[in-house]
Amino acid sequence: MEGRDEEAIVESLHRFGYIPIRIQSAEKKESLLHLPSLFPKRIGIRELLVFTQELYTLVAAGLPIDRSLHILRELTENMKLREVIKDVLRRVEGGSSLADALETYPKVFSKLYVSMIRAGEAGGFLEKILIRLSGYLQTIKEIREHIVSVMIYPFILTFVSGISVIILVTFVVPRFARIFSDMGQAIPLPTQFVLSASHIVRDYWWIGAGSILLLYLALKIYTRSENERFRWDQFKLKWIVIGEIIKKIEVSRFARTLGTLLQSGVSILSALGLVKEISQNQVFKGAITYLQEKLREGKGISKALGDTAIFPPLAVHMIGVGEETGRLDEMLLRVAELYEESVKNSMKRLISLIEPIVILVLGGLIGFIVISMLLAIFSVNEIPF
Repeated sequence: MEGRDEEAIVESLHRFGYIPIRIQSAEKKESLLHLPSLFPKRIGIRELLVFTQELYTLVAAGLPIDRSLHILRELTENMKLREVIKDVLRRVEGGSSLADALETYPKVFSKLYVSMIRAGEAGGFLEKILIRLSGYLQTIKEIREHIVSVMIYPFILTFVSGISVIILVTFVVPRFARIFSDMGQAIPLPTQFVLSASHIVRDYWWIGAGSILLLYLALKIYTRSENERFRWDQFKLKWIVIGEIIKKIEVSRFARTLGTLLQSGVSILSALGLVKEISQNQVFKGAITYLQEKLREGKGISKALGDTAIFPPLAVHMIGVGEETGRLDEMLLRVAELYEESVKNSMKRLISLIEPIVILVLGGLIGFIVISMLLAIFSVNEIPF
C-alpha cells in the first residue's frame, strides 16, 4: 500500500478491517546488495509481452485499469518496469487515459502500442486489443529468438577460431621467429610470409582497428541525411541473399503491423503512418509515403503497392484479393505469416552456407600457419652444428 507514513497505512488497513502486525517501508526493504537495484534490467520485448498478457488477464477478469495496474506493479520483478507502471498508475488515477499515460514512455511503449490501446479504449474493446497486442509481440519475439538461435553457432565458431588465429599470430609465431633468427638459417617462404604477417599484426594492429572505426564513422556521417540514407538502404537491398532477406523482413513487418492495426479499428491512413515510423528501410518508407498519397487520391492499395515495384508480386496479389473480398486485415496477416516463414527458411539456408565457409577459411588459415611452422622446424635438420 501507499501512504505518507506508517500511521496513514495503519488507518487504511483498519478501515478494511485488518490489524497489521508489522509495517516496513519499501525503501528500507531493499539493501545495497540487492542486485536488481544495482543492475536494473532493461525493458525488452519479453517484459513488455508479459506485462501485456497479464494486463489482458486482469482486464478480462473484470478488474478496472487502476486496480489491474496496482496488481501488476506488485507482481513485476523488473525494477525499471515497476517504476514505469507506478507512474502510469499515478497518471491514470489522476484522470488520464491509459493510452495517454503510456505515451509518456515512448522508449517502452511504441506509438503502435499506444495507438492500439487508444483505439481499444475509444471503442470499448480494450480486451481484444490487448490479446492482439500479445499475439503481435509474441510473433515478433519468436522471430527475433529464431534469428538469434540460428546465429549462435556460426558466431561462436567465428569467435573461437578468430581467437585461435590471434593467439597463434601474436604469441606462438613470435617465439618461433626468435628461434629461427638466432639460428641464422634460411627459412621456407611460407614461414617467412607468416612471420611477416605476425610482425604486421603485432606492431600495426592499431592501423586496422583505426581504419574500421573510420569506415564506421564515415558511414554514420554519410547516412545522416535522408538522400544518402535512401541510397544506402537501396544499396543494401541489392546485396546477394542478404538483400532478399531484408526485403522479406520489411514486407512481413509491414503486413503484420498494418493488419494488426486494421483489426484494432485504426484507420488505414493512420495505420500507414505508424507502419512508416517502425520501418527501418528508407526505400520502404518512401513506398509507404507513396501509398498514402495514392490512397488519399482514392486509388486501391494493391494497385499502389504494385506501382512501387518494391513489394513482391505474390504479396501484392494476396493483398489485392483481401481488398476485393473486404478482408484486407486477414489477408495482410496471412502475408505476414508467409514471409515470416520465408525469412526463417532463408536464414537457415544462409547459415548453412556461412558455416562451411567459416570452417574452410579459418580452418585453412590455422592449418597454413601450423604447416608453415612445421616446415621451418623440419628445415632445422639441415642446419650444420
